[in-house]
Amino acid sequence: MNLHALLMKRAENDNPIRVGLIGAGKFGTMFLSQVRRLPGIHLVGIADLSPESARSNLSFVGWSDEQFAAASLDDAAKNGATHVGDDWRALVAHPAVEIIIECTGSPTAAIEHALEAFRNNKHVINVTVEADAFCGYALAKKAEEAGVIYSMAYGDQPALTCDLVDWARTCGFNVTAAGRGHKWLPEFRKSTPETVWNHWGITADMAKRGRLNPKMFNSFLDGSKPAIECAAMANACDLQVPSGGLQYPPGGAEDLANVMRPKSEGGALEHRGMVEVASSLTREGKPVPYDVRQGVFVVFEGDTDYLRNCFQEYTVRTDDSGRYSSLYKRWHLIGLELPVSVAAVGLRGEPTGVARTFNGDVAAIAKRDLAEGEVLDGEGGYTVTGGLRPAKASLEAGYLPLGLAHDVKLKRAIPDGQPIRFADVEIDETTTAYKLRKWMEGVV
Repeated sequence: MNLHALLMKRAENDNPIRVGLIGAGKFGTMFLSQVRRLPGIHLVGIADLSPESARSNLSFVGWSDEQFAAASLDDAAKNGATHVGDDWRALVAHPAVEIIIECTGSPTAAIEHALEAFRNNKHVINVTVEADAFCGYALAKKAEEAGVIYSMAYGDQPALTCDLVDWARTCGFNVTAAGRGHKWLPEFRKSTPETVWNHWGITADMAKRGRLNPKMFNSFLDGSKPAIECAAMANACDLQVPSGGLQYPPGGAEDLANVMRPKSEGGALEHRGMVEVASSLTREGKPVPYDVRQGVFVVFEGDTDYLRNCFQEYTVRTDDSGRYSSLYKRWHLIGLELPVSVAAVGLRGEPTGVARTFNGDVAAIAKRDLAEGEVLDGEGGYTVTGGLRPAKASLEAGYLPLGLAHDVKLKRAIPDGQPIRFADVEIDETTTAYKLRKWMEGVV
């Protein structure tokens, strides 16, 4: 609760936390807008495939040219400015950098970046939750072996959910459910980058103004990102996932305790201790009052008469039985909140969420009938969506993780709605991401 004061102390002592950013897209740019306000954090360098785009985004959010004019990383480290370039390896290896923020959105690249950072004794904050969903447990183990910290990114919904779950458990409550909100109708599973703005809630012109990537935003709408983020939550919080995938029961913030309880008690869950997503739309497409579309929640249990009486005495909002209650945040502010992770890792040596189990996996599911020879285009695209599955069932079936379902060719036709298996694709088994996934499968 005193991270800002500690950051200010670091600034007063001329000893800011020194970080490097790989990837300056939408999430990274949101971080850039805030980090310039925090003298306790020094962004030593940015590595991006397009340095010019990174510089444009810096200007877009208010940086002066002088602030990112450092000719080299050495110059940046000495004079407090920021270097912009395309050499991520140099950034990761530079001795001034303490923490690497992986913000590319590419799961296979993220794994390369994280492992190289560990080899260079750097902590890693991983914004690319797509990598965490299918290899987070392995990355956490590799960081532990290297004696460094691997962390989810605060501002994204998994880390915010971890925060709520930790609050509930630290208070002594049993966690019944945790998750996030989402705007969902079953037909959204078919959405493509061409149709995403028809359903998202903003116009194409607004998306252009915000420099929004339609493929990335479509990964939210078509259910891929909710599956990815719920897998990350389950693995970090040791919660279970629905056996048949996310159900998206409709429910507003004030009704979460009723909705996110076991079916045997009138709710939507198979049992206690699960992740799920609350839809902001009814099945008829009508808005749910006071929704949590952009938020996160935890539902916890008053499992004694005393606790239930306390709920009643302090007029706590509960389900209709008085047994379950909830805490929620209606909004998450994405990269604007990322400095919290930097402060937690750099000042306290604590991750803001990290995979401790492998309970949930995200399988690539055919978005339409796919022909032999087609090349999969990954999350948010035209060929596949993500389906949350129990990790044990996914491993037994040999499902292809969504994080590896990019630029791989099908060896056979796959019907719409069917999970794709490793055996169904031609995949490069020499990549670091593939090898790490297979290593993890052997140790869980």
